[in-house]
Amino acid sequence: MIPLKDNAPRYTFPIVTLTLIAVNVLVFLYQVTLSDYALNSFDYQNGVVPLRVTGFMNGRVPLDTAIAPFFTCMFLHGGWLHLIGNMWFLWIFGDNVEDSFGHFAFLVFYFVTGMAASFVQVAAQPLSRVPTIGASGAIAGVMGAYLILFPRARVLTLVPFILYFTVEIPALVMLVYWFVIQFFNGFASLGSQHSSGGVAFWAHVGGFIAGMLLVAVFRRPRAQYREPYYYYNR
Repeated sequence: MIPLKDNAPRYTFPIVTLTLIAVNVLVFLYQVTLSDYALNSFDYQNGVVPLRVTGFMNGRVPLDTAIAPFFTCMFLHGGWLHLIGNMWFLWIFGDNVEDSFGHFAFLVFYFVTGMAASFVQVAAQPLSRVPTIGASGAIAGVMGAYLILFPRARVLTLVPFILYFTVEIPALVMLVYWFVIQFFNGFASLGSQHSSGGVAFWAHVGGFIAGMLLVAVFRRPRAQYREPYYYYNR
């Protein structure tokens, strides 16, 4: 299922969401200029490698080498579809969460949930040598927050079933369905030290749960923003 737009109201300009999208695109444009060898080296250096993290815990890897990628990995992508998919989901769900949290708090929330997602992926596959890259863990956090903030919103969704058709689905249904798929795929990958099909499912699970839990910390007091009592199409 591909979300096309939602009907949750937004009252402020989503400057942080758009800036994150722009930075991700610029970094990817740099990635595509690299040779295959240079790109692999760049991804390995800036992606989260679980074995490198466990090496740090055992005192064999320097702190900066193991920890800095928890931040930098959120701006790397493995291809155009990876980038476009992540940025599209960030745009659909990020603007409303930014509106509810405030700009700076949303930025901090995004990075915190992204890092939490990477920690969960490391815990699930601690001996993997494969670098985890992509913004999907942080975006899963945004989706988890959206579930708590806007469960009654409706999402116009493109559904493939023989032919493609569109249908409005409650955000609660769509996001819970997405989470369940990530969880079961992650569960199926347990015991392997490689992400299933190149997808870090446990990062999605960890980011989503972190996003749900952190809403209470980052959400602005209701007096500081307009409560979304109704929804409209935009």
